[in-house]
Amino acid sequence: MFGSFFARLTAAQPGSLPAEDCRLALTALLVRVARSDGHYDKDEQARILEVTQARYELSEADALTLRSEAEALEEEAPDTVRFTRDIKEAVPIEERVKVIEALWQVALADGQRDEHEDALLRLVASMLGINDRDNALARQRVERQS
Repeated sequence: MFGSFFARLTAAQPGSLPAEDCRLALTALLVRVARSDGHYDKDEQARILEVTQARYELSEADALTLRSEAEALEEEAPDTVRFTRDIKEAVPIEERVKVIEALWQVALADGQRDEHEDALLRLVASMLGINDRDNALARQRVERQS
């Protein structure tokens, strides 16, 4: 289904992804965070739609398509590193905290903190070059908004 995208993503030395593929990688990462606690509920799915619609200025239909593609990609992807590497290359450091905030929005969409989601968010933040303090501050901002 993902042909050249998945080939680039799983290559030993993949090149930079086009913007559309980076968008898919970020959405797949949102799905991975949502699924990390073993539950992928309607609140998390809805939050992914909200995040992608706002971040990429998508219609609801386009956001649904993106989420569906991301769900399939997340199931096939061997690890999180390849998603984060491409996001890190495509997103400037000052914008990566917003990526972490988006991930926290999804992780906290069900109203609960889960140790699996916390662990994955710590790992992803580190891979994106975000320190623990900024990760915690991002989480706190999201908690205050909820």
